[in-house]
Amino acid sequence: MRLGVFGGSFDPVHYGHLLLAECCREQLCLEKVLFIPAGQPPHKRQRPLTPAEHRVAMLELAIGGEPGFEICRYEIERREISYTVETLRFLKGQFPQAELFLLVGADMLNDLPNWREAAEICRLAIPVGVRRAGMPLPSLDGLRAMMEPSRFERVLQLQVDMPQIELSASEIRARVASGKSIRFRVPKAVEMYILHHGLYKDTPAHAAATRESHVC
Repeated sequence: MRLGVFGGSFDPVHYGHLLLAECCREQLCLEKVLFIPAGQPPHKRQRPLTPAEHRVAMLELAIGGEPGFEICRYEIERREISYTVETLRFLKGQFPQAELFLLVGADMLNDLPNWREAAEICRLAIPVGVRRAGMPLPSLDGLRAMMEPSRFERVLQLQVDMPQIELSASEIRARVASGKSIRFRVPKAVEMYILHHGLYKDTPAHAAATRESHVC
């Protein structure tokens, strides 16, 4: 089994997330993409996340009926700071025969060597960089130093391309806070959920200035 591992805050999930997951599923011939909403991500502690039940509910609405997508609640149920290496160890225990593919934005591959137990991450899963149309593949010298040559060659071969799409969760939150439309940025059911539950109304107006990656 080939499983894609796609982590993020999904606050909220938007079409950029869904397109990334579908491009990876198709180009890597994945049986399934696991969406893993973060509990307490170590790099976003400066901003409180929307309660997990809302983020999971929006994910369920966004991917409902798609057999190739599934939600894994491991990180939100831990109620602790979430590290990728721990999540991958859990998934290896759950799916010992599966090959795991860690799906990240191509620009994040350069930073991956700085993650906790980066070499172990690369042993447990193949890091897959997803680059938008027209973007060059980033330098991967840091990854090369941590991996066997044959495994590194697989990393080079398994990068994914996706269409250019400029969406970020921070921009969507800021638009909701300022009363602007988010139509066609998120699925209709997610838009209605946000409006019905009054989410993001208190998002600071300057949030749009702190743009997140489309895989956040």
